[in-house]
Amino acid sequence: MTIPDLFINRAGRLRSFWRLAAFTLVYVFVVNAAFLLVQFGLAFALPRETHRWLLVGSVWAFVVQSVMLFATAALVGWGCGRVIEDLPWRALGWALHRGWARDLLLGLALSAAAIGVAFLAGYLFGGYRLALNAAGAASAGPHWLLVAQTFVTSGLIFLAGAAAEEMLFRGYPFQTLLRSWPVWVALAPTSVFFALVHLGNPNVAPGFTVANTTLAGVWLAVAYWRTRSLWFPLGLHWGWNWAQGALLGSPVSGITELTPAPLLRFSDAGPAWLGGGDYGIEGGAACTLALALSTLFVWRTRLVSATPELRQYTDEENPNPDAAGFAHVVPRSDDGGAPARVHLVYLRPDGVLLSKKNYSDWREAQDDHGGYMTSLGPFGEDELVEFLKGEYGDEAGWPFSREEIRRFMESRETTLRA
Repeated sequence: MTIPDLFINRAGRLRSFWRLAAFTLVYVFVVNAAFLLVQFGLAFALPRETHRWLLVGSVWAFVVQSVMLFATAALVGWGCGRVIEDLPWRALGWALHRGWARDLLLGLALSAAAIGVAFLAGYLFGGYRLALNAAGAASAGPHWLLVAQTFVTSGLIFLAGAAAEEMLFRGYPFQTLLRSWPVWVALAPTSVFFALVHLGNPNVAPGFTVANTTLAGVWLAVAYWRTRSLWFPLGLHWGWNWAQGALLGSPVSGITELTPAPLLRFSDAGPAWLGGGDYGIEGGAACTLALALSTLFVWRTRLVSATPELRQYTDEENPNPDAAGFAHVVPRSDDGGAPARVHLVYLRPDGVLLSKKNYSDWREAQDDHGGYMTSLGPFGEDELVEFLKGEYGDEAGWPFSREEIRRFMESRETTLRA
């Protein structure tokens, strides 16, 4: 391997390790600069008490910090994707793609089920107990108002926190590794680091805290991998924290102040290794079991899938057509030269076509076709058939039959519309 090969891969792109390193360095600089600018700016613009309340002295400080973390991770991630890999904003996984709302709601439902499994394990084998939160029973009206306020407020806070962490850990850092590495290798660095940043939380139990939070990182990374979208892992992450805190009344990663009046009161009289002790459900073996089962379910379920457009952004490297030595694939010439290669082009709202044109990147395909959504390929005939089998199942569901593909590949036609 030559020195240039240490930095540039066969697609003509900077290798994924160096892309991750570049993101990390730029992100650390940008996020620290942003926090300093906001702190100094608000210090000049607001009274001292308001400034302290907004950034330190209230639960809304958590929202402000989360918004800043999200914005900086999104900005740096988009910049790295655009400059280093020539990828659009949609590649980060926040586009309102077909089925995004369903993925989000399904994530919320599955996370609540996973928390239910963890509680059931702790109840049957440990000391988990629940009781209706009867605080303020003498004034039921104000008490239930506080419960409702906690439910809504904590929902917004947990949403902001989950979005920030998904953008940072399952956003560009994980995605850029996924373009070069197998998924089970790519998820390891971001999942471990996801666990390490939680070591500063209150009541940490180093063994199970690190193991469970790493496993949670794997769970959320697999959720991204199954959909190539951040909406599904966002729903899982958001619902997991929200159900723990606002419904069950458990500490969330050791934190209790975000849910002052939960619907239920959670207690754990069993061993800390099983139930988590003061760290909450996430600190014990009951959580390990629930996360392991939920990860397997997310990995195998047919309830979610990735659209072809989203898959193309992470299935492989985006080739650099300007890199020296990069070989373009040329379709078959009319005189019987190289075998034909075709691009599969998806159009809005439901159109699809095959094109023999030799596109060097997705922009050329976009310029050629109105309503362009995404394009895949180039494929040879056998490669296209195998892709359609995996994507659509039986031939009856394909946009083109096997015979139509064969005739098109042998013809002088350059475009075939479904």
